[in-house]
Amino acid sequence: MGFWWRFNLLVFTIAILSTPVLSDLILSKVDRRIDLTSQIVRITSTLKVENAGSGLVSEVLLAFPELQAKNLVYLMATTNEGKGKTKSSGVSLPVEVANPKGMPPALTVYSVSLPKALGEGDTMSLDVLAVFTHTLKPFPEKITQADIQLVLFQDSAYYLSPYAVKFQSLSIKLPDARIESYTKIENTKIHGSEIKYGPYENLPPFSYSPLVVHFEINQPFAVAQELVREIEVSHWGNVQVTEHCNIVHEGAKSEGEFSRLEYQARPHIRGSSAIRHFVAKLPPRAHSIYYRDEIGNISTSHLWADSKKTELLIEPRYPMFGGWRTAFIIGYSLPLQDFLFESEGKRFLNISFASPINDLVIDNLVVKVVLPEGSRDLSVSTPFPVKQRQESKISHLDVVGRPVIVLEKADVVPEHNQYFQVLLLPLCNLNDLCCLIVNKFFLNECFFPCFMNFLQFV
Repeated sequence: MGFWWRFNLLVFTIAILSTPVLSDLILSKVDRRIDLTSQIVRITSTLKVENAGSGLVSEVLLAFPELQAKNLVYLMATTNEGKGKTKSSGVSLPVEVANPKGMPPALTVYSVSLPKALGEGDTMSLDVLAVFTHTLKPFPEKITQADIQLVLFQDSAYYLSPYAVKFQSLSIKLPDARIESYTKIENTKIHGSEIKYGPYENLPPFSYSPLVVHFEINQPFAVAQELVREIEVSHWGNVQVTEHCNIVHEGAKSEGEFSRLEYQARPHIRGSSAIRHFVAKLPPRAHSIYYRDEIGNISTSHLWADSKKTELLIEPRYPMFGGWRTAFIIGYSLPLQDFLFESEGKRFLNISFASPINDLVIDNLVVKVVLPEGSRDLSVSTPFPVKQRQESKISHLDVVGRPVIVLEKADVVPEHNQYFQVLLLPLCNLNDLCCLIVNKFFLNECFFPCFMNFLQFV
């Protein structure tokens, strides 16, 4: 592993040393904060950008090493107010992949479009959030039930940028004060579970100083290799959400025998890296909640609810050690009026995209939105690119089937759990309406309450 790390570093260094400076921008101050308290690595960078040239500049380039960029799953840039406490505008700026001339293939570059061009001497502060998955590497790769879990993290002590940096600092937040080893260079300090590098001044473009941190982390490495989330909208005032989860613990692989007796007696010693439970934060008025698998209902769950949230704690049938898997289904119902709205003669469904389970990495997420039969003129608005297709589903009392919008996205993290919208025109065909009313009249004793709810939807 050490040989390949040194070899890749040599190739990367040669590539960036031959890269030209791309503009007259400089970074007068860079403050980086790396959060390593979970399996999801979050790097927040506050950049103060200054135009030292005479021309207008309307974009800022962000560079990532190719080995790091392949694990980049979320990138967001916002303007920073820069007054008192750090406050962002809350409005993300457009970010897209860029291909500037002269950039080596060892770097992946993104372009951030500024809200207004910077003139000579103008400055602007940006907050950049980069989220990475599968970046922390277990070392050793295999442990026993009694061992703690150690991982390696690799990055640069200097901010890698195509611009010169006048002043910069870096802080790395760890989950525990136990640190096996870390790279020590000039101006390196450690305070409990936090490592600080810098300040460093007047660094040229593409400065790079490799750092490696080897530390203990016993947080869950829960990864859903596939998660299917079905959102079914009913005529009768209900939204049913069902999630099919297939989860693996991708931490250090477990070897040797597992003793349930030792785990029950000392779970924090004889199973410190095991996944004991999952926590899902559901919408406030969620009801009819269930948790089951192929065998049947799983009773090891706890529910807390108030006016602001509904929190569901679910325990798998067994503690999950590294390499172990589990599959289960959670489902719940939501009031339709909380998620279906009307605007300009159209209805639109406004609901969250990803799973409500905390700190879950999803390799492949499939979201199926099942709409009432007869819904037409469908369109979808998502805050990020997704694959989209349409199919149909036959359910009880259907005539031609219900339209289903299928959205698919790879590499999903909690930052992707944003609201998306499905616009539709509801059923208005008179023949279909009459068929549905007749069916409900003969097959349901509660015809009149259902009919009133149906008319409200139509």
